[in-house]
This record gives sequence, C-alpha cells and structure tokens, in this order.
Amino acid sequence: MPDFNSFDAFAFNALAHDIPYQSLQMHGVTLCIKRLDLVHPRISGNKFFKLKYNLLDAQQKGFKQVLTFGGAYSNHIAATAYAAQRFGFQSIGIIRGEELAYKPRNATLQTAQDFGMQLHFVSRENYRKKQSEDFIQQLQQEFPKTCIIPEGGTNALAIQGCTEILTADDVKTFDLICCAAGTGGTISGLIKASSDQQQVLGFSALEGDFLTQDVQQWTARRNWRITDEFCFGGYAKTSPELMQFIQRFEQEHSIPLEQVYTGKMLFGLEQMILRREIKPDQRVLVIHSGGLQGKSPS
Repeated sequence: MPDFNSFDAFAFNALAHDIPYQSLQMHGVTLCIKRLDLVHPRISGNKFFKLKYNLLDAQQKGFKQVLTFGGAYSNHIAATAYAAQRFGFQSIGIIRGEELAYKPRNATLQTAQDFGMQLHFVSRENYRKKQSEDFIQQLQQEFPKTCIIPEGGTNALAIQGCTEILTADDVKTFDLICCAAGTGGTISGLIKASSDQQQVLGFSALEGDFLTQDVQQWTARRNWRITDEFCFGGYAKTSPELMQFIQRFEQEHSIPLEQVYTGKMLFGLEQMILRREIKPDQRVLVIHSGGLQGKSPS
C-alpha cells in the first residue's frame, strides 16, 4: 500500500510497480488482472493516476481549491473529495441533476460531502454545457482562483498519469490490454504507453461511438478500439444477466467487481472468449480500474 503521508507521495512513479496481479482462467484463456483497485482505499484505481498530475499542477500554480464535475454515482467525485481534503485543497463538485439537491444523499455524494466537498447541483441541460467556454467562464467568476478538473478527471495531465499504469514488463509481456472506458482518459494513457505490437481494447460504459471520437483527439495511433456492445443500454444500466455474472465471477475468483465499469468489461471479455474472438494463445492483461464505491449491494 503506498504511503500517503505527504502530497509528494503522488510524484513517486514507483507506486505503479507495487500493484498486485492476479491470474485466472476463463474458458481456456489466461487473464492477468492488474488490481488498481488496491492502489489506495479512497483514491482507488485509475482515479489515483488521473488525479496525480492534476493535483501536483494545482499545487505548483498555487491553487487552494479544486472544482470538478460528476453524476450522482461518480467515482471521480468521491476520489477527488478525499484527495483534496487529504492534501490541503478545498473542493467543489458540480453535480448533474438539480433535483438531487432536495433528496437524501446517496452513499457517493454523502462520502464526498463528508470529505468537505461543496456540492452544487445543476440542471441536466446546464450540465451538458460543462465544456463550453461560457460555462467555464461563469464558473471561474463564481469560484475564482480555482483549479477546474474536467468530468472524470480526463485531460492531458490525467492521460500523462495513466501512462504510468503500464510498467515496462507489461509492455513487453502482453499481447492484449483491456480496460473499461467512461471518459477516455485511462484508455488514452494505455494507448500512449503501449507498444505497436500490442492491442488495446476498451469496453465502453456508455452507448454510442462518441467515446471513440473523443479518444481519437488524444492519439493518432491505430492499435486500439472501443466497443459499446456490452454497455447494457448505457451508463449505470444493468440487467439480471450482468448482475448474475458479477456474482458468479466474484464467487469463483474473489475479485470484487461493480456494475458500471469492471463488471461490464469482464462480462464482455467472457463473451468474446466464448465467441473465439480472443484466443487461448493470447496474453491478456485486464486493468481493474477500481470504482468499487459505486458497487450495488448484493
């Protein structure tokens, strides 16, 4: 477990080398699971890598406050709230859905609030403007001297951090790298760090091909693709089939999954293996990106 006694702990690239791996068999194919969910109990999984350089940059620029965006069940919101408090920043969360302001807080939002995050609820219409210049300027006027981090933490600094998910041995050892995808930052970092001989496969948690278009803005490489075949209709949507798979997988392998990202990724991998789209001779690395705070109770 990394030592988080000081903010400088974020700067140690060697932390990525302490992450455990767990191998398992799935219908004759060996999957090596890289357990990013064990990086830190609060700044879990890919969020550690996405926030690392964003918070270092905020510190170097003298910001005392960070602002970011997310939905009611956002792993990024919860992780940012904790990291900000731990390292001396105030935090603000712009939350999608103004109706939520008048409802009891769910576990994610309550966690963020408990760690000192100020929650500001906006309409879904306004939330869709979160990347517009006018909306950002409005936020900068309302919250001056604040470091603004995009939804999901995805920006150039996040992608820089996510390149550190792969070690040199990962790049040499595996043929296929798999990850869940939400805003495209993690897979963009993996693509950047991978070799030309490797393929990177993203399992989108959202329906549509816009995520592929987003990632194309970050890389010109061609050794990757994203599928939304296993998104189960869209973000955070599930089915009895998916929930049964998650329960079976956890019982067989003692690896926790959640229904938004990692569960859909492993479900999709099993289907692709059964369809012989992934062969037994392929060396497969699966990135467990954490997000377990959003796990549905069994």
